[in-house]
Amino acid sequence: MKDIIFGKDQVFIIAELSANHNHDKQVAIDTIRAAKKAGADAIKLQTYTADTITMNVKRPEFQIKGTIWDGQYLYDLYKQAYTPWEWHKELMEVAAEEGLVCFSSPFDTTSVDFLEDLDVPAYKVASFEITDLVLLEHIAKKGKPMIISTGIATDSDIDKALDVCRANGVKDLALLKCTSSYPAKVEDANLIMIKDLKERFGVEVGLSDHSLGLTVPIMSVAFGARIIEKHFILDKSLGGPDASFSLNPEEFKLMVDHVREAESAIGQVDYSLDEKKIQSRKFSRSIFISKDVKAGETITEDNIRIVRPNAGMAPENYYDVLGKTFAQDYSEGEPLLENCVKA
Repeated sequence: MKDIIFGKDQVFIIAELSANHNHDKQVAIDTIRAAKKAGADAIKLQTYTADTITMNVKRPEFQIKGTIWDGQYLYDLYKQAYTPWEWHKELMEVAAEEGLVCFSSPFDTTSVDFLEDLDVPAYKVASFEITDLVLLEHIAKKGKPMIISTGIATDSDIDKALDVCRANGVKDLALLKCTSSYPAKVEDANLIMIKDLKERFGVEVGLSDHSLGLTVPIMSVAFGARIIEKHFILDKSLGGPDASFSLNPEEFKLMVDHVREAESAIGQVDYSLDEKKIQSRKFSRSIFISKDVKAGETITEDNIRIVRPNAGMAPENYYDVLGKTFAQDYSEGEPLLENCVKA
């Protein structure tokens, strides 16, 4: 798993299933198969129940405000959104058949232990769980690679989370820049943070994206994202809590294609001349004789010019040759070469 996620030459692209199955297992299976066709490298589940992630309490503290789920209580939302645990084994088998990596985000210690029994290859920690150091410690002790979203985290929160993971032996860590709004505005993406996360915390980096459209994930590649996670839905008409900010197969495939183009465009720092550059330099400028001249005639601004193509002396020699003389007769359009010039 370390080599698959952290050793790939290409960006590791995760399709997030989340609640996009509408509690129909066949839809979940079809979504996994569609994610493979759309170019995903992995499918990610979420492992919780309403009772493991929150409490069935109708107090104001448990009511959602300021999101697309306004007015709902946490318990009711999660009861609608969870993926039944009895599906996990079969969904992972389907993913394996498709050649997809399949792992999950656990939301309490019991879900971690459940996933360990299924031998998941890695763990994803959701943004809102980054401050749950008890959960992080429990995950870290399993010795698997960990990917942590940072949507609500301060730098201090990230430091504490990484300290716990490293103290418990985790060596393969990644942080994902995330904007914890649903959907997230493009202007809130703050992609420059991806580069800073890598430099500041010394881990692999990526993006967990809830924005609409493709701009943010594609742009993230230029800022160093090596992992991209995006919600994936078979058909938005299915509805559900996450449908509005999920990509359908056509949109996801378009994102994958553009991400692959973007990463191929980055290249590497290289000032040497390859064959293509050498060929192209033929169209750069050089010094040419701009009128018919006689041997011994003085070289002046009136009888030489710097023009394309690159067949004569380099332009940097222009002022050096002025005032010298021509070695013999030359015609207009001949390149000025070193043996044309006489002191």
